[in-house]
Amino acid sequence: MTSSSDGQPDAPYTQFEKATDSTGFMLWQVTLAWQRAMRAALDPHDLTHVQFVLLTSAWWLAEHEEPPTQQRIAEHVNVDTMMTSQVLRRLAARQLISRELDDKDARARRIVLTETGRMVLTGALADVDAADAAFFAALGPDAPGFLRCLQLLHEE
Repeated sequence: MTSSSDGQPDAPYTQFEKATDSTGFMLWQVTLAWQRAMRAALDPHDLTHVQFVLLTSAWWLAEHEEPPTQQRIAEHVNVDTMMTSQVLRRLAARQLISRELDDKDARARRIVLTETGRMVLTGALADVDAADAAFFAALGPDAPGFLRCLQLLHEE
């Protein structure tokens, strides 16, 4: 920490004249607004955003690979396995998923959507897709470029 000649710490410095000139600050603000839109879309389905993402991932992985394990879902979503376990237990308690024994590994459980889970997910996916389209509509023809920028940052 540096100090001025009077012994007081130097004032914090930023290169930005205003907060809205900072990419990081604006990303944070846009993320908060998008999260509010997602909460509003998911409230009628009684799902949190994390529950929705894990439920959707379980469905997507089953459709494109095989019924996933809890570990595979955590890897796919890039979240903590303990948190994944807790959320999946809540989804199982609501009978949206079942946790079935894995034929190849007695310690693992395969996550399978129940019929109720499929019905809830179908409605939630439609509402989230509509909320996403409305939220990102302001980008107009720049939307594909914005998505590509996000993909590039994700690859880092």
